[in-house]
Amino acid sequence: MHTILPNPSLHKPHNSPSFSCKILINPSKKNTITLPRRHTPPFLPPLLPPSSSPPPSPPPLAEPKIFPLKFEPPKLNPLQKLASLALDMLEKSVVTELEKKHKLNRTVDPEIQLEGNFAPVQECPVQHGLEVIGQIPSTLTGVYVRNGANPLFEPINGHHLFDGDGMIHAVKLDSVNNKASYSCRFIQTSRLVQEAALGRPVFPKPIGELHGHLGLARLLLFFARTRFGLVDATKGTGVANAGLVYFNGRLLAMSEDDLPYSVRITDDGDLETNGRYNFDGQIDDPLIAHPKVDPITGELYTLSYNVLKKPYLKFFKFDTCGNKSRDISISLQNPTMIHDFAITENHVIIPDYQVVFKLSEMLRGGSPVIHDPEKVSRFGVLSKDDHDESRIRWIEVPNCFCMHLWNAWEEINEDDDETLVIIGSCMSPPDSIFSGSDESLKSELSEIRLNLKTGKSTRRVIVSGMNLEAGQVNKNKLGRKTRYAFMAIADPWPKCSGLAKVDLVTGNVTKVLYGDEKFGGEPYFVPSTKEGKEDEGYLMSYVRDEMKEKSELVIVNASNMKQVALVKLPKRVPYGFHGTFVSSQDICNQSSC
Repeated sequence: MHTILPNPSLHKPHNSPSFSCKILINPSKKNTITLPRRHTPPFLPPLLPPSSSPPPSPPPLAEPKIFPLKFEPPKLNPLQKLASLALDMLEKSVVTELEKKHKLNRTVDPEIQLEGNFAPVQECPVQHGLEVIGQIPSTLTGVYVRNGANPLFEPINGHHLFDGDGMIHAVKLDSVNNKASYSCRFIQTSRLVQEAALGRPVFPKPIGELHGHLGLARLLLFFARTRFGLVDATKGTGVANAGLVYFNGRLLAMSEDDLPYSVRITDDGDLETNGRYNFDGQIDDPLIAHPKVDPITGELYTLSYNVLKKPYLKFFKFDTCGNKSRDISISLQNPTMIHDFAITENHVIIPDYQVVFKLSEMLRGGSPVIHDPEKVSRFGVLSKDDHDESRIRWIEVPNCFCMHLWNAWEEINEDDDETLVIIGSCMSPPDSIFSGSDESLKSELSEIRLNLKTGKSTRRVIVSGMNLEAGQVNKNKLGRKTRYAFMAIADPWPKCSGLAKVDLVTGNVTKVLYGDEKFGGEPYFVPSTKEGKEDEGYLMSYVRDEMKEKSELVIVNASNMKQVALVKLPKRVPYGFHGTFVSSQDICNQSSC
């Protein structure tokens, strides 16, 4: 195992920072909503000894006083005004008061979930002329975007890390001139737009609030508001805060609770939400956060699940022009928590874990997301060319729960049996990120083998004693055999103290540690070329220095795991989820709508 610290030789800034900013304003709207800010302590510079002189500082940057979002409050008729007043009083005087008496576990306690750099930030218009240390690699001309949860309003009661409104942080990289710019914008989901217009949260939080009888009360309040036309659930209720994928000329922001949202990257490096995207009327159910683009065919494979009615799960794909295949319904006894799946050259691998949705548990006072100890985890293997589920093969993999599957491929084993190899991070306890268990969470990078001849499985830990989550393989090798995985070192959980390059054959790990009180997130791998070596490319991740209260974009050469560049960011970037890199060519080829 090798440990590499950040390169201390990268100390000379290429240019001095100069900033310009703009605030997007929609002149057609009459009213401006000043959106609330979460009250967090101001970030102060570290105190200097009396004899020290302060270092030179860049020109001051004006802090936007409001979110640059303009929404007209809804116009209500007399009956709606009366219903709104009554429901608000019921919520405030009964439901919220009862919730205050209910102790929250740590996974839904907002004081824990939104602590420190998990706290939300305001939108930031484009900031140009950022300080760049080192040289931006020539292959990195484009925009790195990363999604995350950033609640618009301070939580009323329970709040899970997954509940926040989607916000994308973007760094535009110009390798020719070694320049960078930064912006961050909310994904303007139907949910966010409606709540911003109302000036408060009204949509229930699926994980943080929907527990037990009080969760049912929140659902009933929401249904009553929709019945009176105070909110519109038909336009979607999701937060679009998890995944990002660029496909067929569109950057899509995804979460399991809704259709994807289309986001446009402007020439200036800003972000504009183009609305909820149903693939030109071809879908009406939510998609999971991690669709897969086959690097050979260019097709997009995805799953859609419904926790309320059968079929609980469907599989389909889109060709390179965005045309959808027929649905394949997957028969499940109960709706299952599926955040990710895998593809190989010829197969689709669908997990069916022990973490399931049981809404009836709310009637018993519990959470609708539970671990079912009587169920055995299994993986379904479907041919990419199948037109229904009649030929699906289910292979049991006991006590397995992988929030993410990084890659999978086909092999012939020593007995000449066709075998599927899956690389994923196996979590234990499987429901710990939802239940608030006191048991320490483990997320171990593992290899799962499915023998298609015998129907048996094996599982082995590739790297033990280290939490490895939020990772990547070379996307040009997706579905084909890979040697390397690039992972975040999720320690101390849920923070990430560094990057790890894992040799999947030997188990050897090369680490890049950010340093004391520095934490990052998912490393995104950008290959240098399609035909180059598997590890020929660059890793990038946002990093927060919690002592100096500074945020950076770190760029690391994946072949030798040495830092080559760093971009100093003008704003705090909270810890988040998943990202992607959109090349300058793809930006030029974006769909206009």
